Amino acid sequence: MNLAYLNLAIYLVILTALAIPLGKYIAAVFQNKIRYLAVIERPIYKLLGTSESEEQNWKQYAISLMMFNLVGIVVLFVLQLVQKGLPLNPQHLDNLSWDLALNTAISFVGNTNWQAYAGETTMSYFTQMVGLAVQNFVSAATGLAVVIALIRSFSRASSSLIGNFWSDLTKSTLYVLLPLAIVFAVGLMSQGVPQNFTNYATVQVLDPQTISQTVDGKTTTQVITTQTIPMGPVASQEAIKMIGTNGGGFFNANSAHPYENPTAISNWLEMLAILLVPAALCFAFGNLVSDKKQGYTLYITMSIVFIALALTVMWAESQGNPLFSHLRVDQLHSALQSGGNMEGKETRFGVMGSGLFAAITTAASCGAVNAAHDSLMPLGGLVPLFLMQLSEVIYGGVGSGLYGMLVFAILAVFICGLMIGRTPEYLGKKIESFEMKMTALVILIVPMLVLLGTALSLIIAPGLAGISNPSAHGLSEVLYAFTSAANNNGSAFAGLNANTHYYNLMLSTAIFFGRFGVILPVLAIAGSLAEKKKIPVSAGTMPTSGVLFTAILIGTIIIVGALTYVPSLALGPIVEQLQLAH
Repeated sequence: MNLAYLNLAIYLVILTALAIPLGKYIAAVFQNKIRYLAVIERPIYKLLGTSESEEQNWKQYAISLMMFNLVGIVVLFVLQLVQKGLPLNPQHLDNLSWDLALNTAISFVGNTNWQAYAGETTMSYFTQMVGLAVQNFVSAATGLAVVIALIRSFSRASSSLIGNFWSDLTKSTLYVLLPLAIVFAVGLMSQGVPQNFTNYATVQVLDPQTISQTVDGKTTTQVITTQTIPMGPVASQEAIKMIGTNGGGFFNANSAHPYENPTAISNWLEMLAILLVPAALCFAFGNLVSDKKQGYTLYITMSIVFIALALTVMWAESQGNPLFSHLRVDQLHSALQSGGNMEGKETRFGVMGSGLFAAITTAASCGAVNAAHDSLMPLGGLVPLFLMQLSEVIYGGVGSGLYGMLVFAILAVFICGLMIGRTPEYLGKKIESFEMKMTALVILIVPMLVLLGTALSLIIAPGLAGISNPSAHGLSEVLYAFTSAANNNGSAFAGLNANTHYYNLMLSTAIFFGRFGVILPVLAIAGSLAEKKKIPVSAGTMPTSGVLFTAILIGTIIIVGALTYVPSLALGPIVEQLQLAH
């Protein structure tokens, strides 16, 4: 077990070693110091009718962003409704229902990738590539563009401009996401992840299975001698799914599927890919504001909380289910649980590999899973829930994690300013009433979506109909679904039947407002800060780097998360853990 916990330390060392140079590179990209793809950039700007020198104020930036994403929703929605007549559909998969298509379109455009369907039996190769994979790139690029605009606002003074959305989107895709996705796709292909356009293969099974079924008193027997093996361009989509913290699986089993994640090496590559860009953005932030200590402070803050919660889920899963040791039905059960809770986990990853993956994917707004989160121990399931309920700022998604953390930093300096009787400042900008109103909106909108959506689903028939488990775990399933949707994660307690009209519409609403209801006030904050003059550092300036501010920032994040969600957690996973222990 000690060696298993050592994996966490090794992971963070490698992540940090890769994130620091990548952060420097990202900063250079948006400082226009790296232009090796300028020959591709210029035609894109011409096609869009803009240029990178034509900067926008925050309202223009927001309008461009919203129009781009709304068009993306419409295009992806229509694509799914007509996929049967489109090329690259060797399995002749049918069109999707309108509500599932709408849910999927909003989900992928919102960088959530909530999937109420099985990919290999629902989506054609064309839909996977032209629809879903494209949105995996541009939804991540949208988040990256927003955080770059916010960072610019700290560097500028007396300006109403925060950059050009189209330029930021293009640079994010061409210089950051695309090169990384190519590298990771090649790495995954080397581990056996498929990348082809062939028909699904039908093969003879080594051990034929006999299935008997009794209906109306009549028993039928069928011998299964063949199996269908799904194919497709998996590696390319898997790479950007992880790099862009999207999380949508090519297959229903997601990263537990041996074609998405076949080996321990591919598992490590995927875990690194999930947090690489979010971690690197902390260091990019330090470089862009010309104060590397600020970036280190945010990264250390994220890492401290992540380590504590990752250790918790790994420990909880290593304990196994106490009911097995109490019942002692046979020695096999005792042997299985002595190695930890292996229910819903792949043996090639084990308890620790699955526990660490669960923490990583919910610390980021990724949602990829290599184990069934519904089968986690109650305390183990609480950790992914809580990581998402912290607004996914513990690394978080591409761009969204850092701009969420910067909002918490603004809140932290405001609280400290009240305590010492000074106007709060962050990076030389005064934090005044407008910024705090927008900060409050960012912090409150997601909990409102989560808690109101959960409450409604637990009292009306369409919501209750989707719950497959009774008591506390059933509540946890619904709470997890709305938490995942509103925080743009996409993972699930899969015991909930979410492919219904009710859940498709409710969860897509939570995804849309959880994404854009946060982005718009963040851009408003950026516009307001850019217009302010920079205040020089004085003896009364509160330092926003170092041990003290790290402690204050952690306290702010935990307290806001705890005060908001503790009652719902108490009724779900906490009660379930107590029942299990009893």
